[in-house]
Order: sequence, then C-alpha cells, then structure tokens
Amino acid sequence: MWQSLWSSALQVLFSVLRPCNKSRLPSHLGRLTAMYPRISQGRRMLGISIDWLAAYAVTLGFFSGGGSFLERSRGVGGTVLLVLTLEYLLLVTFGGSSFGHRIVGLKVVRFSDGGAVTPIQALIRTVLMVTIVAAITFDENGRGINERLSNTVLVSTRD
Repeated sequence: MWQSLWSSALQVLFSVLRPCNKSRLPSHLGRLTAMYPRISQGRRMLGISIDWLAAYAVTLGFFSGGGSFLERSRGVGGTVLLVLTLEYLLLVTFGGSSFGHRIVGLKVVRFSDGGAVTPIQALIRTVLMVTIVAAITFDENGRGINERLSNTVLVSTRD
C-alpha cells in the first residue's frame, strides 16, 4: 500500500518537474506563454533577497529584545522565516507583488489569464517558495515549481 502511494506521489512530482511540451498545450496556453517574457533569475533573487532583508529588519526591530546587534540577531531565524512568509503572502494576495518584487519591477499574475492572483494561489506559491525545492527547480520558461503548481507567473512592470 505504502509503496503504491509513494510511487504515485513520485509520478505526480516528476510530471510537474518535467519540462512542458508546448506542442501538447492548447492553443490559448501557447499564446499566453508568449505573452509572458522570461524574467531573469537575477531579478527574482534580488527581489526575494530584499524581502528577506526587510523581514530580518522587522524581526530585529520588533521581536528580538534589547542588547547589541549580535545579541539580538541570535536565534531569530524561525521568526524571520515566519515574518517573510506573512509579508510575502499578504502583499502578493492584496497587492500583486511583494516588497522586493515592487522594488525590482515584478508582479505576480495568474498564468491562465493574467489577472490578479487568488488568496489560494498566493498561499500555494508562498508555502512552496519558502522551501528550497521551489527555489532550485525551473522549467524552460523560467517558471519555478511554485509558479507551476499555483498557476502563477512573474511579469515585469517596467518596459
């Protein structure tokens, strides 16, 4: 029983990780892929780094107590991750982009029609984004597994 469950789970995971075959896509999805130019990994990493630094600053400012910088910065890793998760989830849900995304000119939209993301899509994207697997798995269009599973895509807000 467990063996078949693991086998099914691995098949689903590998089907998601496998690069998308554009010839099997419906015609409207092929057009949408062309609508969203690839965002460089550098801009993505810069945006998430800015988000992380902002979460770190909020954590040190509000949740770490007193003392020197070194004393306050010990043991705040879990709190930083929690603040980052909440910041990312709330800002992407209600504003379409996180703090770091806005600075580097990126916005999160639905892949299917380019509209605003739903709270469920933002939750899926956020939960998968804070895991390392989502950060290192990309398809040929530059979309991470967190984007593919949440049906979202990063687009540039600058020309």
